[in-house]
Formats: sequence, C-alpha cells, structure tokens
Amino acid sequence: MTSEKTRMVTRAIHFAAQRHADQRRKGRRREPYINHLTEVAELLSDATGGEDAALVAACFLHDTIEDTQTSLDELRNLFGEDIASLVMEVTDDKSLPKMERKRLQIVTAPKKSRRAKLLKIADATSNVRALAVDPPADWDTARVVDYVAWAEQVISHCRGLNPKLEQAFDAAVSDAREAVLLRVA
Repeated sequence: MTSEKTRMVTRAIHFAAQRHADQRRKGRRREPYINHLTEVAELLSDATGGEDAALVAACFLHDTIEDTQTSLDELRNLFGEDIASLVMEVTDDKSLPKMERKRLQIVTAPKKSRRAKLLKIADATSNVRALAVDPPADWDTARVVDYVAWAEQVISHCRGLNPKLEQAFDAAVSDAREAVLLRVA
C-alpha cells in the first residue's frame, strides 16, 4: 500500500474512533463500537488481499453518517467522493421506520455496487458473529433467529463476488444458529 493510501486508511480509523468513541455494542460485554468497525475492515481486507484501500477506509466509516453527527459533505471533504459514495451506498435512512429500513436493505441489495456488496457481507458477518457470542441482553432467541434470517436475505443478493467473504458469512450464520440451539437446550 502506498504511503498516501496508508495515511487515508489511518485517517479513517482515527475519524471513526473519535466519532464512535462513546458508543458500545449492544451485547452484554458492551465492547467498544470501534471493535465492530475494525472487524469489518479486517474481514474485507483479508478477503480481498487489501487491494482496495478506499474500500477498507469505507469499512471504518460505514456507520458514521447513520450513527453519529457526521454529514455526507464532511465525509466528502475529508475522504473524497469515492469513499463518501461507498458509505452512502450502505447507509440506512434513519428517518424511516426500522422495519422499512430492513425491507429496503433486502430490496436494494441487488442494485448495490460490487464494493458496497462486499462491505455489506463483511458488516453482516461481524453482526452475526456478535449474535453468536454476545447477543444483546434484551434479545430473545426469536429475535436472534429473525435477525440471522433477515441477514441471509440481504446477503443472498450480494453473493458471487468473493468466496472467502461468503464462507466467513456462512460460518457466522452456522455459529449463530448453533449458539441459539445451545441457549434453548
């Protein structure tokens, strides 16, 4: 990776860490939210051989508009149109009801760019992995099962791009289902 690309990725890490500094994952351990962002970036970087530094940077930034006080213009100014566009492509419209946002993710997934689909798979993999090992305290088994089924619907429209990333997602789904069975038993 060139020094310019390395600086771009490290700026994205720093920016995301600052913006998500007070956020925690919903699991019982309440791990820092930045752990999710680093996992998404690591999954994608590993699966693609780190060939796309802008995509890796977008992994760190993918929740900033949705979950922090970050604007699209701010991302454009700091990271350029390419990264800002990638982030927007995977950003939900929080003004819509939750069920509508989830429905739209299924409907719009086939229309996403290749890079956005890869980011979606990595993001879903991280989220499903978290459900297997540390689900939110207020989620019952049915909610975990519903989330995993919904994630599978979204990711079904993102397949055929990267077998390694898809295998990681499938393994996360398998682990989540096994964890659910253990909790029920």
